[in-house]
Amino acid sequence: MSETTEPAPTPATPLGIESVDPDLRPALAKLPTLDNSRRIVRLLGRFGARRLLRAYRVPGVTVEWRRDGPLWVRIYRPRQPGGGGFLWIHGGGLVIGSAKQDDRLCAETAAELGVTVVSVEYRLAPESPFPAALDDALAAWHWMRRHATDLSIDPDRIALGGESAGAGIAAALAQRLRDEGGPQPVAQWLFAPMLDDRTAARRDLDAVDHPVWNNVANRFGWTSYLGAAPGAAPVPTYAVPARVEDLAGLPPAWLCVGDIELFHDEVADYAGRLAAAGVPVVLDVVPGGAHGFENWAAGTALAKALTARARAWLADQGLAGQGLAR
Repeated sequence: MSETTEPAPTPATPLGIESVDPDLRPALAKLPTLDNSRRIVRLLGRFGARRLLRAYRVPGVTVEWRRDGPLWVRIYRPRQPGGGGFLWIHGGGLVIGSAKQDDRLCAETAAELGVTVVSVEYRLAPESPFPAALDDALAAWHWMRRHATDLSIDPDRIALGGESAGAGIAAALAQRLRDEGGPQPVAQWLFAPMLDDRTAARRDLDAVDHPVWNNVANRFGWTSYLGAAPGAAPVPTYAVPARVEDLAGLPPAWLCVGDIELFHDEVADYAGRLAAAGVPVVLDVVPGGAHGFENWAAGTALAKALTARARAWLADQGLAGQGLAR
């Protein structure tokens, strides 16, 4: 896809720091401001995430890259596996990121729940637009089932999850697997999911500079992924999870979002639609939670409390094994 140059947006009004939970403010102040529309920034956001980040180690959890043809996955295996399996999909606005960036969340989840976590290194837009990322996630799902014995997982107890763009891909994968029939995920675990391109089409939202991820960045991500301006009709099936009308029959879902996030309304709407369709749903809205804080502020009390609630819910879905902390 060729890149287009848009007129410079009107400078947005920053969302006041007083709206952000005090626990997050020190970490938020250290985050760089990135313009993903610049190719060099995207390359750094990909190379840096995979090559420069130090691996986060958790005692008793082994971490390895595995390749199967064009598919790359990062595997987090606890010392005593025996629960289900978990397919994780990293965030990055559909244009940057790497499986390695979520080492802490994935490794600690593997340790606490006793599950083997597989994180997929999917192709990124705009070089690889839809359906590349979703196809890669689907390939990782089938790879996990084929290698269930080697991974020490029950192939009928695999959950899906992700953060931000990755959570949106996970939601789309759940929809696709439902429609294709066959074995289904036992749950979907969605941290601040990027679900609806129509948010990006709303120019009025450009006026607020939401922390970490604003609507200008959102528009570039969706445009890169869809190969067209967001908000157009129609869109390809499974490209935009919120555009799928029938949500019945999807696996139980846990979703979280900060009340000050750009994604708040679309996440709350999707959770409500899931519930209306008969899908068991938990929506965890975090006051003062800036986008993705469970990642970049993982050591804070606010993030630890959120991930504890999330893992407790996941364990309740029958996914947990022995776990190192149990």
